[in-house]
Amino acid sequence: MSDHHTLTRADLCEAVHEDVGLSRQECSNMVERTLELIVESLERGETVKLSGFGVFQVREKRARMGRNPKTGEPAAINPRRVISFRASQIMKGRVHHAVVKA
Repeated sequence: MSDHHTLTRADLCEAVHEDVGLSRQECSNMVERTLELIVESLERGETVKLSGFGVFQVREKRARMGRNPKTGEPAAINPRRVISFRASQIMKGRVHHAVVKA
């Protein structure tokens, strides 16, 4: 069995509920609205900066030629928008110095 845990929306809602003391429904609404605001901003092509956490940016990738990894044949890759995330120095430092319990 893996020791890794995936943080879910439910986990976020529960943490807000425990720390803030609002009802679970109010906390769920807050978390959902926060995530929705981030997505809406990214849809508009805006940068989302969360101080001490990181920056989400939408990047435009141009059309290019690639190859099919299965056959090795050339394949056209259409232009698209992708989301990139750059962690803040604070987050990088915290993750770097985190001690995993054995």
